[in-house]
Amino acid sequence: MRWLTLLLVALILALQYPLWLGKGSWLRVWEVDRELVQQKAVTSKLKARNASMDADVRDLKQGYEAIEERARSELGMVKRDEIFFQVLDGNSQSSKLEEKKETR
Repeated sequence: MRWLTLLLVALILALQYPLWLGKGSWLRVWEVDRELVQQKAVTSKLKARNASMDADVRDLKQGYEAIEERARSELGMVKRDEIFFQVLDGNSQSSKLEEKKETR
């Protein structure tokens, strides 16, 4: 009877091994689930970025306001008969002069 009990316990352990430590084990499932959560977070960030870029493309295709805004901010362009004033902060002027004096 003792041998039968040991045989059955060994059989149960042999059947449990693939469930806990084999190729499709619970540990592997938990690891893949964690990777899936991380990948979903990355995917959601990329979807938000793509939606923003899609909105920018639609704005550039449909209206001149977006094109004008980009030309002004990125290229420094101004309209005809428009006067451009650049206002400098007094502190930034003096700090630039001090930097020049220190480098000489």
